[in-house]
Order: sequence, then C-alpha cells, then structure tokens
Amino acid sequence: MSVTTSPAMARAGISLAEPGDYLSLLKPRVMSLVVLTAVTGFVLAPGSMNPFLAIISILAIAVGAGASGALNMWYDADIDVLMARTAKRPVPLGKITPGGALAFGLSLSVLSVILLGLASNWFAGAFLAFTIFFYAVIYTMGLKRSTAQNIVIGGAAGSFPPMIGWAAVTGGVSFESFVLFLIIFLWTPPHFWALSLFKMKDYGAAGIPMLPNVAGTASTRRHIFAYSLVLAPVGVLPFVLGYASPVYGIASALLGAVFLWHGFRVLRMSDEDAAMVPAKKLFAFSILYLFALFVLLLGEGVVGKLAFGAA
Repeated sequence: MSVTTSPAMARAGISLAEPGDYLSLLKPRVMSLVVLTAVTGFVLAPGSMNPFLAIISILAIAVGAGASGALNMWYDADIDVLMARTAKRPVPLGKITPGGALAFGLSLSVLSVILLGLASNWFAGAFLAFTIFFYAVIYTMGLKRSTAQNIVIGGAAGSFPPMIGWAAVTGGVSFESFVLFLIIFLWTPPHFWALSLFKMKDYGAAGIPMLPNVAGTASTRRHIFAYSLVLAPVGVLPFVLGYASPVYGIASALLGAVFLWHGFRVLRMSDEDAAMVPAKKLFAFSILYLFALFVLLLGEGVVGKLAFGAA
C-alpha cells in the first residue's frame, strides 16, 4: 500500500519511503548513460579482466553514479521543490528525509569506491571517488548556484565514466580514453543549454544562473551552435585515431551533421518562438546522438574482443 508523506514529516525526521523512492534517488536514467559509457571504456581498453570481477567493477561504477545522484538530490531539495521538472523527486515530496538521502548517498559512495578498488585496482577506485566528489561538491554545492558556466565545468563529472572503465582494466588512462571523455564533455553544454532554453522559468524561479537567465537566449543560442561545431568533428575522432571502424566513422559523421543542423536551427530560432521547438528537437536528438555513438563503439569493441579471442 502506498503511503503519502509530506515535507513537514521529512523535516521532523520521519521517513516512510518505499523502495521505488530510493531507486529514484539514484537517477536511473542518468545511471544508464553512465553504465553505457563506462562499459564502452571498459571494452575498448587493451587487456582483459576476470568476467566476474568485470561485472563487479561495472556494478561499482553504477552504484557510484547513483550515490552522486542521491547526494545531489539531498543538497538541492530546497530548489528542486521550486521547479516543476524536479518537484516530484522523493526529498521535496517528503517521501525521504534529507538526512536519509544524505546517509544513503554517503553509504553508497563508500561502498562503490571500495568495491571498485577491490575488484579492479585502487587507481580506478580513487578516480571514482574523485568523480563523486566532483559532482556532489564542486558542481552541486559550488558551481551550480554560482556561475552560468556551471554545466561546462560540472559536465566533467559526467564525462569521467569511460575513463574510469578504461582505468579499471588497465590501471591508468590514455589519450584514447580522453577522447571518449571529450565527446561527452563537449556534448553536455549544448544538451543542457537546449533544455534550459525551454525551462528558463523553472531555473529562474529556483535562482539557478543558467546561461539563458544570465546572458540571454541569443547568447545561449550562439554558445550552443559553437559547441555543436566543435562536437561534430570530435565525435569522429575514434575512427580517425584508428580504434573505431569506417562504419563508426560514417555513422558518427552523419550524426554529427544532424546535430550541427539542429544547432544551426537553434541559432536561427526567434526569441518570439514561445514553443522553443528547435531547442526541444535538439535536446531530444542530443540524447539519441550520444547513445548511438557509444552503442556503436561498444558493439565494435565487443566484436573486436571476440575476434581477438577467437584468433
């Protein structure tokens, strides 16, 4: 039976949360992207791991991503309640107490780092710990409410997973893994700035200095197009550098061209376009773009490992 709680109950330290509420704290959609990109780095890295330890390592990275989400929701509960997009999260709804969310996030953080360190190596474990710290402290507590460049710098946290997956196999990082980082890093600003264009009122109500609210929509549109111009060729780099096939090269070039086209449409969008249709289309396509690139890289990595093993 579902039990309805309230923010007042949460402030009183009463929690009647259901399992689904704790799952929501982990931001499962974000976690799915983290897992995909981390597994891609894991598979593309030279070398191999015991299959059981490999599964434990990927699980640890996923738990670390969930821990970051829980800590983010704990700290941002006061502004989440002000935005329609986030008001139904479990902490602002009062289903989970702030203290409960903090304890949950910290516990999972420690568990994930220890698990990854034991299953793979302590460099990867330390890298995961730094990523959680970067997202929860540097981005959530520091940058998000203080600068319009919050998503540019803070986006690094979401870009680290393929490097962590690579480090889990090799015990270090490489230029190839940095390219995977760079794709996500350059993708993050146009993705979130497109969202912020049609969610300006939400961010304004919460006092978050997103770029459209600080610099205006025209400047934001120019920034989106500029990042699109850089992202499109960077997305092709895995092929250029020789660790992706011509199939990936063609697909990434086509996807990049479509991304650039959407970026151009946003650039040309009128401020009078209340529906913000081009921004919404870019936001939707950007998700497909990133998933498609990493699914292709993952698939090629798996095929390459299987072929190498057969040989």
